[in-house]
Amino acid sequence: MSDEQTMFTLGPDEQITHWYNIVADLPTPPPPPLHPGTHEHVGPEDLAPLFPMELIEQEVSTERYIEIPEPVREVYAQYRPSPLYRARRWEKALETPARIYYKYEGVSPAGSHKVNTSVPQVYYNVKAGIRRLTTETGAGQWGTALAYACSLFGAECEVWQVGVSFDGKPQRRTLIEVFGGKVHRSPSRMTESGRAFPEDHPGSLGIAISEAVEVAAQDPEAKYALGSVLNHVLLHQTVIGEETLRQLAKAGEGAPDVVIGCAGGGSNFAGLAFPFLRENLTKGTKTRITAVEPSSCPTLTRGEYRYDFGDTAGMTPLMKMYTLGHDFVPSPIHAGGLRYHGMAPLVSHVKHEGLIDAIALPQLECFEAAIEFARTQGAVPAPESSHAIAQARREALAAKETGEEKVIVFGLSGHGLLELGAYEQFFAGKLSDDSLSEEALAASLANVPKIG
Repeated sequence: MSDEQTMFTLGPDEQITHWYNIVADLPTPPPPPLHPGTHEHVGPEDLAPLFPMELIEQEVSTERYIEIPEPVREVYAQYRPSPLYRARRWEKALETPARIYYKYEGVSPAGSHKVNTSVPQVYYNVKAGIRRLTTETGAGQWGTALAYACSLFGAECEVWQVGVSFDGKPQRRTLIEVFGGKVHRSPSRMTESGRAFPEDHPGSLGIAISEAVEVAAQDPEAKYALGSVLNHVLLHQTVIGEETLRQLAKAGEGAPDVVIGCAGGGSNFAGLAFPFLRENLTKGTKTRITAVEPSSCPTLTRGEYRYDFGDTAGMTPLMKMYTLGHDFVPSPIHAGGLRYHGMAPLVSHVKHEGLIDAIALPQLECFEAAIEFARTQGAVPAPESSHAIAQARREALAAKETGEEKVIVFGLSGHGLLELGAYEQFFAGKLSDDSLSEEALAASLANVPKIG
């Protein structure tokens, strides 16, 4: 193998055949979701109005591995395995002894990791006879991914897009429509949840979730699909980390020193990180795992670990998670996929147990790192991914100071070719860091339910 090899992939006979379920290896079980009305443990029958039974079974499963259905693997094979790259030119520019690798999910049809879960979700719904799916989307990656998957399996896709993204990212909205999806600005006038807010409200993922759930719950022919947060969504994303482990071995690397992922709802981060966490838990490796979030929406770093609703209207089950409060309306930063008030319960649990760490970074530093990365590696990152890049840069410069030849792995969760407006605003000096104030945080936490 050449010392200058930069891309590492897997052959057709090395395709990942099973998703990995972190629940099987956790030292302590995660707290169960609670019914929003009774506060009793949620059972399968409580989730049945929104999800098909096979997804519900995955949501509550304790099996270590769950086989990927052949029709799903056939779609995955169109873009998976995604490449693992050695960032040699960026290493040189940083003058670091660290070896930096990035797992690139921008090669999917939607340009992000979201297709990894949209395809199985639509497959299981159509298998159960469902032909209409509702959902929310922030920046638009999830809405695009679900619309694409629905086009493959013959289902109708209806998307409520967070208002500030709907207004500022018309190209993403158009891409959803190219794949056959129908898009509404959220908050909309179509639902009781949406009408609770002014028509020109910037929106939030919590509001958009409420609208999509409300519509699905009222239509016996429809179900709801979620792009992050829930256990089965994180499960589907573990193809990312499973591939990365095998690709690192092909690059001649053992356990990396640090694995970094951006974190909004938690699915991208978990998909990369959980297979590495399994290695720590079962094989004694010492990889440090870091979730990176925006300082304007610092769920893991400044939120409280408690039961809260996953949506603004309080229709979803109560989940034990790090939260900023279910009625929190985040700053309209450009990393729209990271503007969520809560964090996936499984990611929250492993953070609370001290198995991962987290950091919040300001927007301007992230854009600066993304541009430096693009100019050396040739890939324009999604604003969400720029958070992982900025933290990888910090790690590489720290290694430069100490002279350590650390191995750094981060997730490049999607490309930014439909987010060039954000870069345009950065160059024009129109972006700010806009950190969350203590006053705003206290106000948003005031309405979190008091349970236990």
